[in-house]
Amino acid sequence: MFRGIILVFLGACSFGILSTFVKLAYKEGFTLGDVTGTQVFFGLIVLWTIVLLRRLLGGKSNSTLFKEKLKLVVMGTSTGLVSIFYYKCVQAVPASIAILLLMQFTWMSLVLEAILKRRLPSLVQVGTAVLVLLGTALAGRLFSGSLPDFEMRGVAFGLLAAFCYAIFLMINGAVGNSLHPTTKSALILTGACLLILTVFPPVFLVNGSLFHGLFKWGLLLAVFGTVIPPLFYAYGIPRTGLGLSAILSAAELPVAVMMSSLVLQEEVWPVQWFGVILILVAIALSNLSSLRSRKAAQAVAV
Repeated sequence: MFRGIILVFLGACSFGILSTFVKLAYKEGFTLGDVTGTQVFFGLIVLWTIVLLRRLLGGKSNSTLFKEKLKLVVMGTSTGLVSIFYYKCVQAVPASIAILLLMQFTWMSLVLEAILKRRLPSLVQVGTAVLVLLGTALAGRLFSGSLPDFEMRGVAFGLLAAFCYAIFLMINGAVGNSLHPTTKSALILTGACLLILTVFPPVFLVNGSLFHGLFKWGLLLAVFGTVIPPLFYAYGIPRTGLGLSAILSAAELPVAVMMSSLVLQEEVWPVQWFGVILILVAIALSNLSSLRSRKAAQAVAV
């Protein structure tokens, strides 16, 4: 279990540093298409190489139906939209604010679940949503009288990214669970790659930008955004359980804020850190409640 905890935590930290890398790539003059395109392009190469090596080294092939695999590719378009909207958000707002907007997937997931299952959320879930919103307001300095200077369109793109991420999380657990984690991740990324390279044609392959600094950022974003997190989560979550994994995955929030402060020199006020802590507490309380319920059910079963 300890190994699972470490893997999930490192996967979350890996996600947390992405916005800083994107900001640095933008500062060097690269575009949204360059950033998203190289990330999925290099990530796809790495993941399918891992899948191929696993097959060559004697890994078991899976007899999953083509229809099931196609569903994973289609599902991957939602992650492609997350990347496009989130990195568009990073263009317009500080990295520390962008990650806060992405974290709104927590309460959006509750709303979607309530609508689709036609079931009202529990009091704990409602309390979690309220704490997340309050923490976001504090972290965004909405009550400080001195709002950060950013464009409201960035907020809209951040919320769209959170919504797409909530949709992805809802459908991810229902498809392709019989596949090996590396194959499942590669198929999902294939869908994301098809979407992104359709929206942003891969001109970076022919215009020489790869040899003028883009290769470095594309490879970093691919490794830390599309390779490490899905693989570490795939191996770690089954060992730790969904409840504890959700708590550990919230580590991406403080990591992103800390990186924006230390590397990008963005101003982060004490009240913003309080807001971050409040969001982490909300996520922890919500999932600790589900952990207790699961243990109680197991005890009754025994």
